[in-house]
Order: sequence, then structure tokens, then C-alpha cells
Amino acid sequence: MQIILEPIGIIQTPFTQSKGMPVQPAGAAGIRGNVVLNSDLTNGLLDLDGFSHIYLIYYFHKSEESLRVTPFLDNRVHGVFATRAPKRPNQIGISVVKLLSIKENVLEIENVDIINGTPLLDIKPYVPAFDIYETQKCGWLEHTGENARIIRTDSRFK
Repeated sequence: MQIILEPIGIIQTPFTQSKGMPVQPAGAAGIRGNVVLNSDLTNGLLDLDGFSHIYLIYYFHKSEESLRVTPFLDNRVHGVFATRAPKRPNQIGISVVKLLSIKENVLEIENVDIINGTPLLDIKPYVPAFDIYETQKCGWLEHTGENARIIRTDSRFK
């Protein structure tokens, strides 16, 4: 089976290189960017302005595949599916960002942890009633997950 996805827009951020970026939106408080949606898709934004947060689903266009990675929040090797590292077989990323405004086909966003020029694959509204679950365990991130607010990227995922 072959799956072909076409970008629906581009994510613009202040990050021109991966080194020094926040590792998750939790560490990107106040950092703003824009989503420039392909203009022929503007009608799909109807009513999105009623949501305070959105999911951005995007393509890690500057990453390569690796099934074992040392994530930014640990110094041990983990399977890529137990991490949020960019070196994934399909190189798909997801971030929840705050939606500040929509002007035609441009979405102003905040709390962005994405490199400038990243191809956007989809946008979905964040809905707490659907998206928040009480969890019983959080794997290897149980004791390090809070560090996402302060850790910045280095060169390990070039």
C-alpha cells in the first residue's frame, strides 16, 4: 500500500535551526509563529476560531529514521515509539498549540516548538472532553517529563 500526503501549508516559527529549540510545546510558552494554510483550503477554517488550542500535524522534513534513539529528556536509548523523537519511520510530528487568531489563510499561534518551514499535514481542534485522559503510568518519562519545560534541543537529531 502506498500513502501519499501533500502538505496543506507551512509552519513559520523563529527557529531556523533545530539546536536550542524547546523539546515540547510545554517548554515553548509565549513563543509565537504562524501557520500559512494553502489559500485554496481557507474555507476549511470556518469555526476553528472558536477553539483556544489546536493540534498541528506535520512532517519532520529535516529528520531521518532511526528505531532506537536517545531522547532529549533522558540519556538512555529507547525505542522510537516510546519517545516523541523526530527520527520516526514516517516522520510525523504532532503539537498542541494555542490559537491566537485567524486572518484569511494565516493562523497566529503560540507555544510553538517546531522548526521554521515545516510542512503542515493537518489541523485538528483540541477538545479537552475528547483529549484528556487520566493516566496510570507514563513509562520512562514518569520522573523526567516535567523537564520538557526547561530542556532545549541539541544536535542529536540532525
